Amino acid sequence: MTRILGISGSLRKASFNTGLMRAAAVGVPDGIEFETATLHGIPLYDGDLEAEGGIPEAVTVLKQKVIAADGVILFTPEYNNSIPGVFKNAIDWLSRPSADIARVFRGRPFTLAGTSPGNFGTILSQNAWLPVMHTLGAELWSGKRLMLPKADTLFDAEGKLKDEAAHDRLAAFVKAFADHAKAAKAV
Repeated sequence: MTRILGISGSLRKASFNTGLMRAAAVGVPDGIEFETATLHGIPLYDGDLEAEGGIPEAVTVLKQKVIAADGVILFTPEYNNSIPGVFKNAIDWLSRPSADIARVFRGRPFTLAGTSPGNFGTILSQNAWLPVMHTLGAELWSGKRLMLPKADTLFDAEGKLKDEAAHDRLAAFVKAFADHAKAAKAV
Protein backbone atom coordinates (compact mmCIF):
# COMPACT_ATOMS: atom_id res chain seq x y z
CA MET A 1 0.00 0.00 0.00
CA THR A 2 1.34 3.44 -0.96
CA ARG A 3 0.34 6.12 1.52
CA ILE A 4 -0.15 9.61 0.10
CA LEU A 5 -0.89 12.63 2.26
CA GLY A 6 -2.54 15.70 0.80
CA ILE A 7 -2.25 18.97 2.72
CA SER A 8 -4.41 21.95 1.84
CA GLY A 9 -2.69 25.30 2.30
CA SER A 10 -5.89 27.26 2.84
CA LEU A 11 -8.02 27.77 5.92
CA ARG A 12 -11.09 28.94 4.00
CA LYS A 13 -14.09 26.58 4.17
CA ALA A 14 -14.86 27.01 0.47
CA SER A 15 -11.20 26.82 -0.58
CA PHE A 16 -10.67 25.69 -4.15
CA ASN A 17 -7.47 23.92 -3.09
CA THR A 18 -9.20 22.04 -0.29
CA GLY A 19 -11.81 21.02 -2.86
CA LEU A 20 -9.03 19.90 -5.19
CA MET A 21 -7.44 17.87 -2.39
CA ARG A 22 -10.76 16.24 -1.54
CA ALA A 23 -11.30 15.39 -5.22
CA ALA A 24 -7.85 13.80 -5.31
CA ALA A 25 -8.79 11.52 -2.41
CA VAL A 26 -11.90 10.18 -4.15
CA GLY A 27 -11.60 7.10 -6.32
CA VAL A 28 -7.87 6.54 -6.00
CA PRO A 29 -6.69 3.32 -7.63
CA ASP A 30 -6.21 0.13 -5.63
CA GLY A 31 -2.95 0.10 -3.74
CA ILE A 32 -3.09 3.81 -2.86
CA GLU A 33 -4.27 5.16 0.46
CA PHE A 34 -4.94 8.91 0.32
CA GLU A 35 -5.22 10.85 3.57
CA THR A 36 -6.07 14.56 3.79
CA ALA A 37 -4.97 17.23 6.23
CA THR A 38 -5.57 20.91 6.81
CA LEU A 39 -3.74 23.59 8.75
CA HIS A 40 -6.51 24.30 11.24
CA GLY A 41 -5.28 24.69 14.80
CA ILE A 42 -1.65 25.44 13.93
CA PRO A 43 -0.62 28.67 15.67
CA LEU A 44 1.71 31.28 14.24
CA TYR A 45 5.28 30.16 14.75
CA ASP A 46 6.82 31.79 17.79
CA GLY A 47 10.14 30.60 19.18
CA ASP A 48 9.06 31.70 22.65
CA LEU A 49 5.90 29.58 22.40
CA GLU A 50 8.02 26.62 21.33
CA ALA A 51 10.50 27.16 24.17
CA GLU A 52 7.75 27.48 26.77
CA GLY A 53 5.36 24.75 25.66
CA GLY A 54 7.12 22.64 23.06
CA ILE A 55 5.55 21.66 19.77
CA PRO A 56 1.77 22.31 19.69
CA GLU A 57 -0.46 19.25 19.40
CA ALA A 58 -1.85 20.26 15.97
CA VAL A 59 1.73 20.43 14.65
CA THR A 60 2.63 17.07 16.18
CA VAL A 61 -0.43 15.45 14.59
CA LEU A 62 0.42 16.87 11.15
CA LYS A 63 4.07 15.93 11.55
CA GLN A 64 3.14 12.31 12.33
CA LYS A 65 0.94 12.21 9.23
CA VAL A 66 3.83 13.43 7.09
CA ILE A 67 6.22 10.89 8.62
CA ALA A 68 3.74 8.06 8.02
CA ALA A 69 3.25 9.03 4.37
CA ASP A 70 5.24 7.64 1.47
CA GLY A 71 4.63 10.90 -0.38
CA VAL A 72 3.09 14.31 0.31
CA ILE A 73 1.14 16.58 -2.04
CA LEU A 74 1.03 20.25 -1.07
CA PHE A 75 -2.21 21.70 -2.46
CA THR A 76 -1.07 25.30 -2.54
CA PRO A 77 -3.11 28.40 -3.18
CA GLU A 78 -1.34 31.45 -4.55
CA TYR A 79 -1.60 34.66 -2.55
CA ASN A 80 -0.02 37.81 -3.98
CA ASN A 81 2.03 35.74 -6.43
CA SER A 82 3.60 33.58 -3.73
CA ILE A 83 3.16 31.05 -0.91
CA PRO A 84 0.24 31.56 1.49
CA GLY A 85 1.57 32.67 4.87
CA VAL A 86 -0.42 30.06 6.79
CA PHE A 87 1.06 27.28 4.66
CA LYS A 88 4.65 28.47 5.02
CA ASN A 89 4.01 28.86 8.76
CA ALA A 90 2.91 25.21 9.01
CA ILE A 91 6.02 24.02 7.18
CA ASP A 92 8.15 26.17 9.49
CA TRP A 93 6.52 24.45 12.49
CA LEU A 94 7.08 21.01 10.90
CA SER A 95 10.79 21.81 10.74
CA ARG A 96 10.96 22.31 14.51
CA PRO A 97 12.97 21.24 16.33
CA SER A 98 15.59 21.40 13.61
CA ALA A 99 16.71 17.88 14.54
CA ASP A 100 13.37 16.67 13.07
CA ILE A 101 14.01 18.07 9.58
CA ALA A 102 15.67 14.88 8.36
CA ARG A 103 12.93 12.68 9.82
CA VAL A 104 10.10 14.75 8.33
CA PHE A 105 11.49 15.99 5.02
CA ARG A 106 14.84 14.54 3.97
CA GLY A 107 14.42 12.25 0.98
CA ARG A 108 10.62 12.10 1.34
CA PRO A 109 8.81 12.60 -1.98
CA PHE A 110 6.83 15.84 -2.06
CA THR A 111 5.01 17.42 -4.97
CA LEU A 112 2.97 20.54 -5.62
CA ALA A 113 -0.53 21.01 -6.98
CA GLY A 114 -2.88 23.94 -7.01
CA THR A 115 -5.72 25.86 -8.53
CA SER A 116 -6.57 29.53 -8.59
CA PRO A 117 -9.14 31.81 -10.22
CA GLY A 118 -6.40 33.44 -12.32
CA ASN A 119 -5.08 32.39 -15.71
CA PHE A 120 -1.87 30.74 -14.53
CA GLY A 121 -3.05 28.31 -11.89
CA THR A 122 -0.56 28.51 -9.07
CA ILE A 123 2.71 28.65 -11.01
CA LEU A 124 4.25 31.45 -8.94
CA SER A 125 3.31 29.84 -5.64
CA GLN A 126 4.67 26.51 -6.80
CA ASN A 127 7.90 28.16 -7.93
CA ALA A 128 8.22 29.90 -4.56
CA TRP A 129 8.03 26.51 -2.81
CA LEU A 130 11.07 25.16 -4.67
CA PRO A 131 13.81 26.77 -2.52
CA VAL A 132 11.89 25.96 0.68
CA MET A 133 11.61 22.27 -0.17
CA HIS A 134 15.22 22.20 -1.40
CA THR A 135 16.44 23.74 1.86
CA LEU A 136 14.57 21.12 3.89
CA GLY A 137 16.01 18.28 1.82
CA ALA A 138 12.67 17.05 0.51
CA GLU A 139 12.74 15.03 -2.69
CA LEU A 140 10.60 17.29 -4.85
CA TRP A 141 8.99 15.30 -7.64
CA SER A 142 8.48 17.24 -10.82
CA GLY A 143 7.41 14.46 -13.16
CA LYS A 144 4.20 16.37 -13.71
CA ARG A 145 2.94 19.69 -12.41
CA LEU A 146 -0.68 20.34 -11.68
CA MET A 147 -1.75 23.96 -12.01
CA LEU A 148 -5.40 24.47 -12.78
CA PRO A 149 -6.45 28.00 -13.82
CA LYS A 150 -9.93 29.51 -13.61
CA ALA A 151 -10.82 27.62 -10.44
CA ASP A 152 -14.10 29.49 -10.14
CA THR A 153 -15.34 27.58 -13.22
CA LEU A 154 -14.09 24.14 -12.14
CA PHE A 155 -16.08 23.63 -8.93
CA ASP A 156 -19.80 23.48 -8.18
CA ALA A 157 -21.59 25.41 -5.43
CA GLU A 158 -20.72 22.68 -2.87
CA GLY A 159 -17.01 22.91 -3.67
CA LYS A 160 -16.82 19.67 -5.64
CA LEU A 161 -14.68 19.44 -8.75
CA LYS A 162 -17.17 19.34 -11.63
CA ASP A 163 -14.87 19.73 -14.62
CA GLU A 164 -14.17 16.28 -16.15
CA ALA A 165 -10.93 17.29 -17.88
CA ALA A 166 -9.58 18.76 -14.63
CA HIS A 167 -10.66 15.62 -12.76
CA ASP A 168 -8.86 13.40 -15.28
CA ARG A 169 -5.68 15.50 -15.01
CA LEU A 170 -5.86 15.32 -11.23
CA ALA A 171 -6.34 11.55 -11.20
CA ALA A 172 -3.40 11.04 -13.58
CA PHE A 173 -1.25 13.36 -11.46
CA VAL A 174 -2.05 11.52 -8.21
CA LYS A 175 -1.42 8.11 -9.80
CA ALA A 176 1.90 9.18 -11.31
CA PHE A 177 3.05 10.66 -8.00
CA ALA A 178 1.94 7.57 -6.06
CA ASP A 179 3.87 5.38 -8.52
CA HIS A 180 6.93 7.55 -7.94
CA ALA A 181 6.53 7.41 -4.15
CA LYS A 182 6.14 3.65 -4.29
CA ALA A 183 9.31 3.30 -6.37
CA ALA A 184 11.19 5.61 -3.97
CA LYS A 185 10.03 3.52 -1.01
CA ALA A 186 11.34 0.33 -2.66
CA VAL A 187 14.86 1.75 -2.92
